[in-house]
This record gives sequence, structure tokens and C-alpha cells, in this order.
Amino acid sequence: MLGVTRLIAPSQQILPLPVDKMKGLFAAVLASAASGVLAAPSPVEAGPITARAAQAACATPVTLAGNPFSGRSIYANKFYSSEVSVAAASMTDTALAAKATKVGDVGTFMWIDTMAKIDIVEDTIKDVGCDQIAALVIYDLPGRDCAAKASNGEIPVGGISTYKSQYIDPIVAIFKKYPNIAIALIIEPDSLPNLVTNIDLQTCQESSAGYKDGVAYALKQLNLPNIAMYIDAGHGGWLGWNDNLKPGAKGLADVWKAAGSPKQVRGISTNVAGWNSFDQSPGEFSSSSDAQYNKAQNEKLYVSMISPELKANGMPGQAIVDTARNGVTGLRKEWGDWCNVNGAGFGVRPTTSTGSSLVDSFVWVKPGGESDGTSDSSADRYDSFCGKDDAFKPSPEAGSWNQAYFEMLVKNAKPSF
Repeated sequence: MLGVTRLIAPSQQILPLPVDKMKGLFAAVLASAASGVLAAPSPVEAGPITARAAQAACATPVTLAGNPFSGRSIYANKFYSSEVSVAAASMTDTALAAKATKVGDVGTFMWIDTMAKIDIVEDTIKDVGCDQIAALVIYDLPGRDCAAKASNGEIPVGGISTYKSQYIDPIVAIFKKYPNIAIALIIEPDSLPNLVTNIDLQTCQESSAGYKDGVAYALKQLNLPNIAMYIDAGHGGWLGWNDNLKPGAKGLADVWKAAGSPKQVRGISTNVAGWNSFDQSPGEFSSSSDAQYNKAQNEKLYVSMISPELKANGMPGQAIVDTARNGVTGLRKEWGDWCNVNGAGFGVRPTTSTGSSLVDSFVWVKPGGESDGTSDSSADRYDSFCGKDDAFKPSPEAGSWNQAYFEMLVKNAKPSF
């Protein structure tokens, strides 16, 4: 999922985005998980739920209302924890390895980015505690990543029946087996935003109907009491432009309505495909010549601007913001540079202490260490953004593990581990 997003703002050519994930290491990771390599997840944020209350909640079905992260820590899924464990074990710098190991304890979203990945969903959620919440990303639309090459999906344009019957329906069936577990879902990163800013591309025109139908179907079928959903809304440098904000909010709300206005949709996710600082002021690109056309110079501003637009269209306007890789700013030459940004560092750990009543939680969505895309210009899935001067090189195919990049994220983490 990487979008070479062109913005509608005057003289703008920005937004793109990254995100894809969870491939490679499949067998190795699961093997390491089975052998007990994983560090026991330790909640990032202590909640007000007592052990006794949590135990009682576990004995009955969960009904999520309000902020689903309140009183719950995000479960550190086995897949990413195993990747981190293997990565830390290969480090010769013991101090850095100790820090790296702690990354595996951070609750990070699990990406269901292929139909094959459905096979490990049940194992991902079955051990989630009563004071925790499982966190997963729904990401396999037909014609996925219509504006880029790095993370094109497996289902071709027109394969909406496959998406529904072989992807969404099996996931729903698994979730229905666990009504006593709280689940947070991000729905199809950077899909609907692409229909606002890249609809002049033939690939996005061909994908449009499938995106809308697919997201609506996912929202309707996943509308279960123990699930809270957030539809991806890019970030401030994408839909925050004056010409993009209202169309972007309306596009999201229209699909939500087409799904029957499901009540378990809480709002939006931001900062997943590409990222900004949450509250840096002035913003990183506030001095750019076209900054006058975008007041959403950080994610706090973006959420404060798009939330009223969503509500005006009848849709809930709460948000979760990905802070997994935005620990360091001032690295990119242009706002739209998203691929394996060189010098990046892990950001603020998941917490509901966000400083904004509109932001339910900071979350870690993009698994740090998994590549955004390859820097090999001869590869079929090469995207030019991954060859830019501010992109880390060498980098493997999207979703594959990049050890050197992971170590850089640990070294540059703010706050430090």
C-alpha cells in the first residue's frame, strides 16, 4: 500500500503512502512463536480495569461503546513479536539488542494483507486478555494500491466476489467465535483517499467501484458488538489540503452510509500510509511555498479539521493516529516522500493520553522493520519513491524484513527505549 498520491491542491503533487505488510518470515516466524521465542507481552499502558473486573468481563461477551482503548492495552501480536525477537537475537550490540527486544512488547497492529494470512488470525486473537484489545488491519481490496506499485494486492480489479467470499467472510467467521474479546480494526489503508486525489489515473478509475463496494461490505459484515472500526483517512498531507478535505470526508461518509451506517464504526485512522508529527508547530512543511493551501500541518490539526466534516456528513469523527515511525521529523525533501524514510525513528508508544478529545489513542499500525518497498529499480514492483535521495537503501520488497532499517528505528526512537 503505497500511494503515489497527487493532491488536488494548487501546484501539488504530493501524497503517497506506504503500508503493506506482513510477508516473508511466515514459516520462520510461526516456528519461533511455537518454540516459545516470544517475549511475554507487557501492556504499554496500564488501564483502570482491575484483575477481578477484567476476569469478569472475560466471562461474558464484550460490547464496545465509547473509546475502545480506554482501560485496555493493545495486544502485542505473536507475528510481529516473533519478527522482532529474531531481529534482536541477531544483533551484536547488546545494548541495542536489549532496546530492540522491548519493541516486541509494544502492541502493534497485525496486517491481514493476503488471504493466506487469515490462517493465523485465530492464533493472533485467541490469547488476548480481558484488559487488552486485539488490533488488526483489513487490507486486501481488489486492485489494491491503485496509485503505486510497491504493495499491489493479490486480488485483481473486478474480483469483488473473491474479496467478499474468500477474504472478508472467513475473517468474520473467526471473529464471531470470540465474542468475549475486544477487537479494533483499521479498514483498508489508503484506498478511499486514492479515489479523491488519484481518480484521474486509469488504475484508480478501474478500482473505484470495487473499493467502495468492498469497504462497505467489510464495514457491514464486521459490525459486531465486540469490534470497533476505523476507516483509513490518509493524513494531513494527503486529504488535509483545502481542495481535498471536504471531498475526502464526504467520500468516507458515503461509503459508511452505503454500509448501513454501522454503529461499530468509531471514526478514522490517520498517519498509517505516510506520516506526520502529531503536534509539531509550526509543521514540518509549513514554510513550503504551497503551505497556504493546507492548514493541516500536523495530525492534531488534521483530525480537528476533518472530524467536523465527517460529522456534518453524518459519520462519527473520532480518530486513532499511527505514531509507529514519526519519532523524527525534518528528514524528507518533500511531504509526499513516504518510502523507507532514511533517519526515521519509532515514535510515542500507544496511549490514550493524546491531548485531544477527538483522538482515542496513539497506536502503532505500520510494523517498524518491514519494508515499504524495494530500492531495486529493476524489480517489477519498484516504485520511484523508494529510490529517492531521502529513502533508505538498500531495501527489500514491501513487507519483507529490513534488519538495518529496524536497527535505525530503534536507535532513533523518541522517546528512547
